[in-house]
Amino acid sequence: MKIIQITDTHFSPSKPHFNGNWEPLAQWIEASGADLIVHTGDLSVDGADKDEDIAFSMDLMRQISVPMLIVPGNHDVGHLPGSLQPVNAERLQRWRRLVGPDYWAEDLENWRLIGLDSLLMGFEDAEEQKQFDWLQEMLESRGGRRVALFAHKPLFVDEPDEGDTGYWSVRPAQRRRLYDLIAAHDVALFGSGHLHWAWKGQFDNTALVWAPAASFILDKMERLMPGERLIGAAVHELGDDVTTEIVAVPGMTTYYFDDVVEEVYPHEAHKVQREPTA
Repeated sequence: MKIIQITDTHFSPSKPHFNGNWEPLAQWIEASGADLIVHTGDLSVDGADKDEDIAFSMDLMRQISVPMLIVPGNHDVGHLPGSLQPVNAERLQRWRRLVGPDYWAEDLENWRLIGLDSLLMGFEDAEEQKQFDWLQEMLESRGGRRVALFAHKPLFVDEPDEGDTGYWSVRPAQRRRLYDLIAAHDVALFGSGHLHWAWKGQFDNTALVWAPAASFILDKMERLMPGERLIGAAVHELGDDVTTEIVAVPGMTTYYFDDVVEEVYPHEAHKVQREPTA
């Protein structure tokens, strides 16, 4: 089974900076022979506050003939407590109304694919607990199926036992809960986006993949990450084993965050590095 993972498209009708990357990406997807597309979030520039950003982005997604599953990113539903746009009921309702569930499970062949809303993780509230309860149920009921997890935020950036990275990854307490669930079940893959870097690694028996963004890469304004800077997608082959290829998709334009931040994300323009709750 071939799954193409795309992420961080950052589409918008009013800030169209990255919209031109959709046509070459869509053409490449259609020619790929993929069985499924998984979008791991930041579908939009400002879907956290604008219906039109999510609606516009979903109109583009519906151009693809291959089935697609999508989880939200922080630009779609908001981020941590204390941030400029924290996740709240209104933002979640907007996503669920215009896109669909923010977490889901899909059985294909001998695999159970699970999409998580990683932006719920860090609030320690009823929404977070509801998703963890659901995730445990989905893992315990998988039968003989292997599992691939997809989320916007990665488990960690540099080290599995690192402290709180704030903006960049799942917080330590929630990460520990995920580790325990992953260890208890046959989770073969954890695919994420968010970092605008591309990387493949391993955590115990689980393959970890940061898919490359389809919009922009980070340059000098943000910290260095493991991996490489490129614009494209990840191709996962799920069979008896998991193999992943990170692909620089032909025809896509490489934008740099530093060059577009004043126009697209002006509230970030004067930050050298994001605060932990940003």
